[in-house]
Amino acid sequence: MGTVDWSRALTEMTLAFHILFATVGVGVPLFISLAEWLGIRKKDRHYSLMARRWARGFVITVAVGVVTGTCIGLQLSLLWPEFMRLAGHIVSLPLFLETFAFFFEAIFLGIYLYTWDRYSNPYLHWLLTLPVMIGSSGSALFITTVNAFMNTPQGFAVREGKLTDIDPLAAMFNPATPSKVLHVLFSAYLTVAFLLGMIAAFSMLRGRKDEYYRKSLRLNMTAAAILAVATIGIGDMSAQFLAKEQPEKLAAAEWHFDTGERASLIVGGRLNPVTQEIAGALEIPWALSLLATHSLDGTVVGLNDFPRKDWPPLYVHYLFDAMVGIGFYLLAVPILFLALLIIKRWNAYNRFVLACALAGGPLALLAIELGWFYAEVGRQPWIIRGYLRVSDAATTNSHVNLAFWLFAGLYAVLGVVCLFVLARLFRNQPAELELETRRIIL
Repeated sequence: MGTVDWSRALTEMTLAFHILFATVGVGVPLFISLAEWLGIRKKDRHYSLMARRWARGFVITVAVGVVTGTCIGLQLSLLWPEFMRLAGHIVSLPLFLETFAFFFEAIFLGIYLYTWDRYSNPYLHWLLTLPVMIGSSGSALFITTVNAFMNTPQGFAVREGKLTDIDPLAAMFNPATPSKVLHVLFSAYLTVAFLLGMIAAFSMLRGRKDEYYRKSLRLNMTAAAILAVATIGIGDMSAQFLAKEQPEKLAAAEWHFDTGERASLIVGGRLNPVTQEIAGALEIPWALSLLATHSLDGTVVGLNDFPRKDWPPLYVHYLFDAMVGIGFYLLAVPILFLALLIIKRWNAYNRFVLACALAGGPLALLAIELGWFYAEVGRQPWIIRGYLRVSDAATTNSHVNLAFWLFAGLYAVLGVVCLFVLARLFRNQPAELELETRRIIL
């Protein structure tokens, strides 16, 4: 492996590890706020306890996320110096705003944690969740605009190989920003709904039938149903964006080689890259045209319209298919759960439904990983699409391989410690016991 390959591998590993904690960091504040609000409004100790317990676990993930986020900032300069030289003064604004948003979140999170039961009006404490939510979601918004800029760069002019006439706001709010930001936010919320629901389902499968876990699962599955519909709708928005602004990325995801109308959607299969023949795939007639243009007769640009050296790796097809498949699973599970609750003929908390909810947690995280790999690999061979190739942006330092293994060790330690602390945090204090021993003021 050369320096470019090691640089890519280290960046991929760091992003793959960080995105797990970033997703939790974006989504959990929303559910803490929702649970505390329900606890106050309904005068229900179970929901108030959910907010307390989720907040305690959230702090642990924030600490790890800070470390991995710092690693990403460090690696941008060390591994991709040409990218920072060319675009650093453009993306510095959203990078600064992302840091500011995190500080904003951290300040109010500290105040929130240490002011439980300090207000005669409990809604005053609940109001502290709002700046935490704004900070966490704002952080995701600003960092996603950097990624959006890399896909559809604008807000500058090129003179003698340098970017001039910089307009940072135009660069931030480029054509990719709306669909990317919405997809990042709602997929994070959906993932956290399943992670929190997974915890309740796991506890119930182990024999804990306390009302706390039933309410937790009901809350999270209800939210998941709404968020899954929204996420799939935003995915449709993203497909139309790709068809217009990054047609080669969509074509690679769908193994669509020849430009034409009434394009079929290809699911699975095996590709012969020489003959461009596809075997063993499920082909849905006209579906790609409908997805990309909202018209069965719509024209979809094929990969053969682009130089082969500018093609993304064709294995992104499998990443895209797996991500979409998991997305529909995450829609089906909460709908099944809610349908059983409404019908009341069968037990909505049966072992099959609980097992499906339990599987939804890791599958949601996997979908996040697949989505980010598709987003980044699908932009290849460009780091700034149309302006700077990955091969030209990487460092020439020959010791990146050593850095890879050092960071791998760091992430292994962080991951193990985080899981250990989270497990110990609640192992000897189940929710039903905490309800008995803790007096929660409503």
